[in-house]
Amino acid sequence: MPTTTSSRPAARWSTTKRRRGPTRIKALIARGGALGRKDQIDRAISDYDAVLRLDPAQADTYNARGELWRKKGDRPKALADFGAAIKLNPGHGAAKDNYRSLARELERLGALIAVAGKPSFNCASARRPVEKAICANPELANLDREINAVNAKIVRDANADSPSAGRALQREQDAFLIRRNTSFGRPDYDLQQAMRERLDHLLAIERR
Repeated sequence: MPTTTSSRPAARWSTTKRRRGPTRIKALIARGGALGRKDQIDRAISDYDAVLRLDPAQADTYNARGELWRKKGDRPKALADFGAAIKLNPGHGAAKDNYRSLARELERLGALIAVAGKPSFNCASARRPVEKAICANPELANLDREINAVNAKIVRDANADSPSAGRALQREQDAFLIRRNTSFGRPDYDLQQAMRERLDHLLAIERR
């Protein structure tokens, strides 16, 4: 009987601990989300780490932590978290979208690294002053190649759904090139800024 009596406090403690577990997880998830929205990324990741130590089956938390890793610029960790979320829940739409998007981004970056410092056109045949300026500047050359790659992708994707939409996107790119070619050399024209803005615009279309 003494054994039975002495075991009761331990049993009550174990029951209380089990009850507190889900409450603790919910609190950490809520705080992690709030910290992430405030761009306190490291603290948010720390909270999500604690959640996954308590319950490694939290697919939503893996996806949320992956988004923070991606925002921080750690693409391999982000990809691993998105993959873990999908493994736990194959129907997790947000994780699947994040995984596909990041995989494409990594593929594009890998392709760009292989041709670092080279634009999308052949510098040996460059005739326009703006083209020669791009060839002479590795950063501008990289921007040019990425603009060309992203534009080709979104036009191809649009053509699969609507050829007219694909043509409209290509006309937009053609208009950008005409503005670039005619504006280069003017005192008020910043080539690098114009190219960065064009790339940001294309990437926004790609993420839709």
